[in-house]
Amino acid sequence: MILSDKRILEEIEKGSIKITPYDRSCLGSNSYDVHLGKHLATYADKELDAKKHNTIVHFDIPEEGFLLLPGDFYLGVTEEYTETHEHVPFLEGKSSTGRLGIDIHATAGKGDVGFCGNWTLEISVKQPVRVYAGMPIGQLIYFPVDGEIEVKYNNKVGAKYSGQPKKPVESMMWKNKF
Repeated sequence: MILSDKRILEEIEKGSIKITPYDRSCLGSNSYDVHLGKHLATYADKELDAKKHNTIVHFDIPEEGFLLLPGDFYLGVTEEYTETHEHVPFLEGKSSTGRLGIDIHATAGKGDVGFCGNWTLEISVKQPVRVYAGMPIGQLIYFPVDGEIEVKYNNKVGAKYSGQPKKPVESMMWKNKF
């Protein structure tokens, strides 16, 4: 079951869902549109190592936009800071974004109850596409949880992505034990 627009509004009023900045016109029938923040990043090295801290290089999207290229991998960020305290948030691309050949997440479309932060986007493209800060990039949908949560993500010891900033965050796989 997915929350409807009325239920999302109720949860925002209640404080269990927070979206900043919030714009009522971005609320769809059962989703909320999020926008591309002004910061992008790429990995400093072309070869990545899952056991190593792979650093990223941040840069801002200029006023005239930035041309994303196929074969390159970008980390972006949502303009919106969100908190979700009682529902499971899913971030999906918008149909208009997909029709430009832009994928906004490689695998991490699901958030956790208790996620608080800006969403890091894992962006790749099928052909060259110019993107702009503030353009609609995806949509959040919310699922109710069946049962009580023992430990929310923002209270979990070792939550690697809690409180993500307004800039993309690199993979923290290197913090795992394997």
